[in-house]
Amino acid sequence: MDTAYDGCQFVGIDLHRRRSVIVQSGHDGERLATTRIDNDPFTLAVQIASWGETPQVVLEATYGWYWAADVLAEHGAQVHLAHPLGVKGFAYRRVKNDERDAADLADLLRMGRLPEAWIAPPPTRELRELVRHRAKLVALRSGLKAGVHSVLAKNGVHVPMSDLFGVAGHKLLDGLALPAAYLARITSLRHVIDAFTFEIDLFAGMVRAKLATDTGYTAIQAIPGVGPILAAVFVAEIGEVHRFSAPGQLCSWAGLTPLHRESDTKIHRGRITKQGSTLVRWAAVEAVQRLHGGPVASFKARIVTKRGANIGKVAAARKLLTLVYYGLRDGHIRCLAAQSAKEPAKEPV
Repeated sequence: MDTAYDGCQFVGIDLHRRRSVIVQSGHDGERLATTRIDNDPFTLAVQIASWGETPQVVLEATYGWYWAADVLAEHGAQVHLAHPLGVKGFAYRRVKNDERDAADLADLLRMGRLPEAWIAPPPTRELRELVRHRAKLVALRSGLKAGVHSVLAKNGVHVPMSDLFGVAGHKLLDGLALPAAYLARITSLRHVIDAFTFEIDLFAGMVRAKLATDTGYTAIQAIPGVGPILAAVFVAEIGEVHRFSAPGQLCSWAGLTPLHRESDTKIHRGRITKQGSTLVRWAAVEAVQRLHGGPVASFKARIVTKRGANIGKVAAARKLLTLVYYGLRDGHIRCLAAQSAKEPAKEPV
């Protein structure tokens, strides 16, 4: 064990909504104290004072951990965040309670075996809050739009346009002659959809304002298929890109790499793990489905020809995420800049 930790306390916190259990251990694993507290910043701050100088504190990345991590860091603790997937084994013990969970977290940290998650700084968390809320609003609005389509289907109304909520679609909806109950439902849904659209645009503006001076945000929009919305998702969810030493690590973190199982002479590689940021994975796949040119589109076409559409799409998403990595890290993407330099200048129209 690192001698820098000798003499300090290792503290495991099993955090819940209302109450938490705290277990203090020495550097030799001796249980020093167990405390139950109500979740309150002041109460937690009082506890920190009894843990000695620079205690090593671990809590799981569970519901509402932000406030606890901030209070701990503010009062001099070295905070570690346990990855939920890495401590799943706790559920298989014959005896499972809050005290054992907190003690096991402290022991994993003390032995250097804790599967840690990155603690995003407050500015990144605030950006994520805006981006995730906008994404949630869009998902809810999609459900409302599906409700309008459902009412029309019940009445045998054919929708000839691709976007029912564009100009032509609104003309169709305005001219409907349906029974009163169906018209009332469609009118109500349209009002709610308009309200959601207002909120979505409002939050999109707030995100753009926060990222106006971000060089990485600007750089990755040079990737074909990546616009302001998807670029904001990448910046917010990835956060500090330098925590990944290579693009492959970012792709693995996003759950876009194949599952790998190896034992003795047997090696099995399955589907992608899908263990990681759902939003980043969605944004990468969404971007490659919009491609109409560039190196990623050419790469996707080759893989689709050899392996099929689904494998080509996922492989292209990894390729695109690689470009995102370099754009966020360097503030520019050299392969795209080189390609632009080779293209002949277009005559002015």
